[in-house]
Amino acid sequence: MPFKLDPFLVSLLATLGIATVAPAQGAAVPFFKDLAIALIALMFFLQGARLSRTAVLSGLTAWKLHLTILACTFVLFPVLGLTLHAIAPGLLHPDVWTGVLFLCCLPSTVQSSIAFTSIGRGNVPAAVCSATASNILGIFITPLLVGLILAKEGSKSGGALDIVFQLLLPFILGQLLQPWIGDWARRHKKLLSFSDRGSILVVVYSAFSEAIVQGLWHTLPLSQLGIVALVDSALLAFVLVFTMVGSRLLGYSRADEVAIVFCGSKKTLASGVPMANVLFPASSVGLVVLPLMLYHQIQLFVCAILAQRFAREAQSEEDAGLQAR
Repeated sequence: MPFKLDPFLVSLLATLGIATVAPAQGAAVPFFKDLAIALIALMFFLQGARLSRTAVLSGLTAWKLHLTILACTFVLFPVLGLTLHAIAPGLLHPDVWTGVLFLCCLPSTVQSSIAFTSIGRGNVPAAVCSATASNILGIFITPLLVGLILAKEGSKSGGALDIVFQLLLPFILGQLLQPWIGDWARRHKKLLSFSDRGSILVVVYSAFSEAIVQGLWHTLPLSQLGIVALVDSALLAFVLVFTMVGSRLLGYSRADEVAIVFCGSKKTLASGVPMANVLFPASSVGLVVLPLMLYHQIQLFVCAILAQRFAREAQSEEDAGLQAR
């Protein structure tokens, strides 16, 4: 599978360019902030509406595999982030370090985790359940982790009421209405995905507009982007190696290993940007989401190559088995 540049990343880069050239100012600032809040609430409402009760409950089965993946997502990553920060606190701008720590607290992706598990011929049902469970639990766990980590680091995050009203209540309302609107939401999945991505682009434009007005590119030299990419790559590399070696030591099958590697190493951009808009002051959101945006593309590139390697290994095992017969 040849690697292709993610079209959504292209849209994000275009949004950054627009914010740099024509940032929101004056009366446009509160308009885009209010629009971002409304779209974030809509996004989490639709997430709740799309998830069937069966999918929600299925995240509770196969507990050993799911706990392994959740431990990578919500324990291993934060520990790595805090360790890197402790080793080199002056390596990055403080808000960018906050972004790295925030990245480490996020849940896994859903679509790409499942897609790469399928390409690598892994345990797809387990990937579906684990990725779904990670996203559901992340709505609750990520704000708690961010609060604990940033309180330890002396930073500030958004208030609990913002999290409740903008994230949790819309999601719960979507779940309550799921029996009536769930089928409609799933039938129009592609249409609603444009709504999700549109909300992220609005949040990014609003956040980077404020950052540009406050002198983002004077505060953050381009050399910092290269350092952020190296930090992101180091995080991903460590987790990929850890999940591959760890799953084998724990006695998981090859198919389960593939699911653990891809679900345990991913971080969601789709939920991460809206969460950042809720959890952090508007003046810092632009810098906070930079590590996540870079990590998103790096993980797609690396995992696309890794999935093909897993697929070749699976085919070789099958061929060897046929020859043995």
